[in-house]
Amino acid sequence: MNTQARGGFQYFITFTDDFSRYGYIYLMRHKSDALQKFKEFKNEVQNQHGKSIKALRSDRGGEYLSQDFDELLKEYGIVSQLTPPGTPQWNGVSERRNRTLLDMVRSKMSHIDLPTSFWGYALETTTFTLNRVPSKSVQKTPHEMWTGKHPNMSFMKVWGCKAYVLRYLF
Repeated sequence: MNTQARGGFQYFITFTDDFSRYGYIYLMRHKSDALQKFKEFKNEVQNQHGKSIKALRSDRGGEYLSQDFDELLKEYGIVSQLTPPGTPQWNGVSERRNRTLLDMVRSKMSHIDLPTSFWGYALETTTFTLNRVPSKSVQKTPHEMWTGKHPNMSFMKVWGCKAYVLRYLF
């Protein structure tokens, strides 16, 4: 994204489970934050879901090729799968997910009267939604496959609808 999101975020990184298509998204201020975000992702997956990461497929982006990143993967026995240069189709799940995310964010932002700095919220909302809707590639929703629970969407509102905050003054 060309516009800085609220909170000073300029970039984002996604992690998608190949089997369930469940996706995580993290907003970042700098590309160098990728290692820290991967650590957060790994800790949540292991501690909250009891799952282990066996492989990390990436497109040879510089953020994945640092010595620190390589050492972390080796320390935890995570296989680094680097796709050949210039072959985004080898990383198809992530490439399609990112394209879908950005298309949906552009669509959301074009239909509301909010500053473009809200793209980070639109991206997080889109990721939340994609994790809870059916997909052609998996039999259940990604959320259901990832957590074992049927997603509840009853609280969802239309993106960009007016909302009011009730403030109690004490």
